[in-house]
Amino acid sequence: MKNGFLKDYLQEPQGVQMLAAPGGDQGHEMPVHGEIHTISGGFSGGGCIVSQQKKYARAVMTVEVQEADQTIDVDLVFTKADLRDVVPHYNDPMVISVVIAGKKVHRVLVDQGSSADVMFWSTFNKLQLSSDQLRPYTGCLYGFAGDQVEVRGHIELSSTFTDGVASRTENIRYIVVNTPSAYNILLGRPALNRLTAVASTRHMKIKLPALGEQ
Repeated sequence: MKNGFLKDYLQEPQGVQMLAAPGGDQGHEMPVHGEIHTISGGFSGGGCIVSQQKKYARAVMTVEVQEADQTIDVDLVFTKADLRDVVPHYNDPMVISVVIAGKKVHRVLVDQGSSADVMFWSTFNKLQLSSDQLRPYTGCLYGFAGDQVEVRGHIELSSTFTDGVASRTENIRYIVVNTPSAYNILLGRPALNRLTAVASTRHMKIKLPALGEQ
């Protein structure tokens, strides 16, 4: 033990990782007992089938030359004018409403960290959709804790987004999962990219109740 031979037979506890303390002090280390992930899986990256993933990878590596008659993307910017009538609400999550299957679905969380558009089983039932409409999904979906979530299938639904002035309808492919949530739907990167939308929590506007409204 005096010569340090015993350390070859000792093993660190599984699931515990040591990180150096901030400030460059190598004399002290902080134990890390786990990790918090973003939602991963879904159809991003081409899908859950290997051939689809390879096709997606080839498409990403291919530089496509735009034709002259194709629409060129415009710059998406926020200006000082976008801050008018904005009431600070202390970094609240971005929660919107979406019209799906003829019903207005509230508590839809815009989650830029999610690689999938997720609909929860309770929401699926409230929309009175039939399980026969679900298509099989053979991939895996992982939650924030890195655990695998039970997937019931996926469904493509016409979804209408509006700000009260203009509206836009897109077919969004939702992965239906059976797990409890405070939200009805999570809109991830696939839907945001399809909508060409950029989310900014600083520029969120809330609807204030009219005078005398509770």
